Amino acid sequence: MASSEALQVAKLYRHLLKSVKKHIGTEEHKVHFTDFIKQEFQKSCQQIDPSLIQHKVKLARDYTILLNSVHHHKDLLFSYNIAVDRTDEMKKVLGKSAASVGLQLPEVYQP
Repeated sequence: MASSEALQVAKLYRHLLKSVKKHIGTEEHKVHFTDFIKQEFQKSCQQIDPSLIQHKVKLARDYTILLNSVHHHKDLLFSYNIAVDRTDEMKKVLGKSAASVGLQLPEVYQP
């Protein structure tokens, strides 16, 4: 495998792991997702058949896009549903916005 191809595969590997950790989670009962990805990429590095490696890289890229798209779609559907109480989501969005500029929202007292 050429160095530019290896660099692209490593970038894809990091992006896929990041997406899985973000959207699926890192709890102990969900760790088998990341373990499977690590094993598959290690097996691909040891294989000689370039067509099989390219097929697995394409599958990984497609799965990353699918995972990100499904969760983005879910977030959009949730944001468009007017009948749902969205105060918790709005607090989360405001908290992220404040954190992006280095601020932190105060805790609101609820009796």
